[in-house]
Amino acid sequence: MTQSWKLTLPCTRAEAEALTGDFEALAMLDPPPAIITREPDEARPDRWELNAYFEGKPDADSVALLQSRLPSAAKARPLLEPLPDEDWVTVSQAGLEPVHAGRFYIHTTSNKGQVPRGATAFRIEASQAFGTGGHSTTANCVAMLDAMRRRGLRAIDIADIGTGTGVLAFAAQSLWPQARIIASDIDPKSVGIARDNAAINAVPTGQLPGHLALVTASGADHPAILARAPFDLIIANILAAPLIELAPAFAALSRPGASVVVAGLLRAQADTVATAYRHAGFRLAETQGQGEWPGLRFIRRPDFGFRRRQRTPLRTSQPPGDFGTW
Repeated sequence: MTQSWKLTLPCTRAEAEALTGDFEALAMLDPPPAIITREPDEARPDRWELNAYFEGKPDADSVALLQSRLPSAAKARPLLEPLPDEDWVTVSQAGLEPVHAGRFYIHTTSNKGQVPRGATAFRIEASQAFGTGGHSTTANCVAMLDAMRRRGLRAIDIADIGTGTGVLAFAAQSLWPQARIIASDIDPKSVGIARDNAAINAVPTGQLPGHLALVTASGADHPAILARAPFDLIIANILAAPLIELAPAFAALSRPGASVVVAGLLRAQADTVATAYRHAGFRLAETQGQGEWPGLRFIRRPDFGFRRRQRTPLRTSQPPGDFGTW
């Protein structure tokens, strides 16, 4: 049996997302490593950590290739260590905590623990895609969606842009079981992972009401998304830059009075994001979370008087990897 090795490098969140979306670079390694990234300390959101798990000891060129994709780690000393003869996937997930927000409980196989009474549980494995694990962006989004439903918000057409693992779309389907829900991601691998996770969690997929439709799209640029507009609710847990870039598209795709829930931005970026959405025709309705990663809910303002129709870009210039974190 080949011994596994673990490579640890410091990085930023953006670098981690870019690397896990860089399939061409990873394909150059034979066999390619399994990549898991995490945020060791939420109080220091710019300091992330990358762990690459190899079958056998990686050579210097493999280590250098990965390090070259992380500019902030250029002068760091790579930590390379052999792993004991055990299931490293389980070991890597052992430190993750489940997310309990609103009526939902999100866990992996290894950290399920005791599901709270009355909670709806979703199993999302941390090894399946970048960004999985107990991050506050997910908790804030899920808590906000749950609170909106408890206040009586009705939603018939819902879009989750940048779905990643699919967990926010699953929560929306549970809260509004008769709604038509579509989820997209710029990364086709993430769409496949979301489809697998839907099967694991018994979330029905397809085009019918109460089912989840999944598409690969840059931003909201897909005929299936356009065909379902206008939406009552749009969810986007991505990054500040694509959120700002997509604000006009979300305005074009939502009906007056619709809610847009966004996350994945730092608290220091919230004012800039809010300004972009205000200019696009939204008002800030609420902020969820007290930490470094707030969730924001905007409400689309009514249109008054004549408004010249504009051609709105529906796609984002952000590369794959900037979408779908939880």
